Amino acid sequence: MDEARALTDDQAAQLGRLVDVYPEARELGERFADAGHELYLVGGTVRDTLLAGGDPGALDEVDLDFATSARPEDTQHLLEDWATAVWTTGAAFGTISAERRRSDGAPRKVEITTFRSDTYAPGSRHPEVTYGDTVEEDLARRDLTVNAMAVAIPAFRFVDPHGGLSDLRRRRLRTPIDPHTSFGDDPLRMVRLARFAAVLDAEPEPDTLAAVTQMVDEIATVSAERVRDELVKLLLGPSPRRGLLLLLRTGLADRVLPEVAALTTCRDPMHRHKDVEAHTLAVVENAIALEGDQPDLVLRLAALLHDIGKPDTRQIHDDGSVTFHHHDVVGARMARARMRELRFDKDTIRDVSDLVRMHLRFHTYAQGWTDAAVRRYVRDAGHLYGRLNALTRADVTTGNARKAATIQRRVDELEVRVAQLREREEIDAVRPAIDGNDIMRHLGIAPGPLVGDAWNHLLELRLEQGPMDRDEAFAALDEWWESRRGTDAGT
Repeated sequence: MDEARALTDDQAAQLGRLVDVYPEARELGERFADAGHELYLVGGTVRDTLLAGGDPGALDEVDLDFATSARPEDTQHLLEDWATAVWTTGAAFGTISAERRRSDGAPRKVEITTFRSDTYAPGSRHPEVTYGDTVEEDLARRDLTVNAMAVAIPAFRFVDPHGGLSDLRRRRLRTPIDPHTSFGDDPLRMVRLARFAAVLDAEPEPDTLAAVTQMVDEIATVSAERVRDELVKLLLGPSPRRGLLLLLRTGLADRVLPEVAALTTCRDPMHRHKDVEAHTLAVVENAIALEGDQPDLVLRLAALLHDIGKPDTRQIHDDGSVTFHHHDVVGARMARARMRELRFDKDTIRDVSDLVRMHLRFHTYAQGWTDAAVRRYVRDAGHLYGRLNALTRADVTTGNARKAATIQRRVDELEVRVAQLREREEIDAVRPAIDGNDIMRHLGIAPGPLVGDAWNHLLELRLEQGPMDRDEAFAALDEWWESRRGTDAGT
């Protein structure tokens, strides 16, 4: 079938408007054509426009990816008097990047890569770049057929040599060439398969899936940073469950998220506890439903990792019951270790591991909350307070409707209590009315452990009793100091 005829009228119109929505594409297309080079929009811009079902202006913030017959040095020359800025850091791999300020002042980033026919040496993390001569050859080396479509600019010609449009309509994922060859060239494509299963809510075709299962050990040759980036995109997709299940069922999770893969060991119908793997996937979905307007990576990671301490803390008792004492503390330690292995940044590691560590905290306070308990909860949660409550709500996957409703109602009650305390005091910044310098001057002591002991004592009083002014804080400090001196004299 002719590629253009495979498009519906709406899709053809959408692609035709691409060059109007993205005037930079038309400008570059004409510039490259005048210089005797071919230029094609490729990758996500084409795929997502075909998926949009409406005006591609909805994709106005996207970066533009192009493939060209021009060599990198020619591309750089063509961009230098067109772009606001040009970067050549990817030139060794055939890629030149640039940015151009639009009429409204906003930047438009473009990435232009020379046609390639990359091959990866066994055990190598980087491709041996070989330039190609045609866009068809370039598209054949891409990861999936849904990403192997192109639009010639400025002539507007749809290029789809591998049936990507048909696969996109059917929500089917497959490689343009034999999957063993494709995954052998770059094993990261196996994780990308899971990522696009999540992002596109699509299903891999059987031969592609079988190749992943057979070649899963090859993922060890890929850098942790590249794996991390794909996992992040997977988790931020609209259907992470599908991608996570693909990782689990193919064995990829054993290599890249072994702590999550180990949750399958807690699937035990002989004993009275829920399937931890199924529970975890449900918690991820629940957490997504509780997000605001934007995906929350920290919350989604915490939901995924919150129970990874269970396999190591699992105890089966004589009556057949199962417990996982301290799995929150163990899981937090495991989460930190795994995220460090994947080269996550320090702030994300800290926030996710803290949420895992605190994910049961609400239940320790569930009965008879005092103001002091509320203050401690808010103080300990800090900037994670909203996420911690969301994780607590998401963690409710019981089929017992009454029990689930009770927990949700208690979280509601907690949030009301916190709001009431915030009206009366600075609950989010609980600290004594005096600081360490005040303590040293008042007591006539030098810097050292005693200052910290005194400050912590005043902090505990603040948590228990509520706000204290400076006079009250100094009086409490005097009382503590007299008690401390008496204790020291007695020893």
